[in-house]
Amino acid sequence: MMLEQPAPFWVDKSLGEMTPDEWESLCDGCAKCCLEKLEDPDSGEISFTDVGCGLLDVDACRCTDYSRRARLMPDCQRLTITNVGLFKWMPKTCAYRLLSEGKDLPDWHPLITGDMDSVHRAG
Repeated sequence: MMLEQPAPFWVDKSLGEMTPDEWESLCDGCAKCCLEKLEDPDSGEISFTDVGCGLLDVDACRCTDYSRRARLMPDCQRLTITNVGLFKWMPKTCAYRLLSEGKDLPDWHPLITGDMDSVHRAG
């Protein structure tokens, strides 16, 4: 008899119930949150530019000083459960945004594939 596997934490828990480690693991490493964004004043549509934060390592798609990013870059917006309104500025594939909208993670998400590079192979 096979035992039923427990549901993954992101299915069982709300964003507000997650531990700090679970919260951080939602990041797929796309680095789009580190790009400058523009909002169309008429439509509200968000566009991502090719201009990245000064701390962004474009090859690794990671912050070079993640733990001090907010101090070093005052414009850096740290996503938390208390600022869910910022999620609209995240890409439509962002796990934080998807889960806050009641949607599932995409099949290529590193939490599903077990591979941090799966986000880059997915495009």
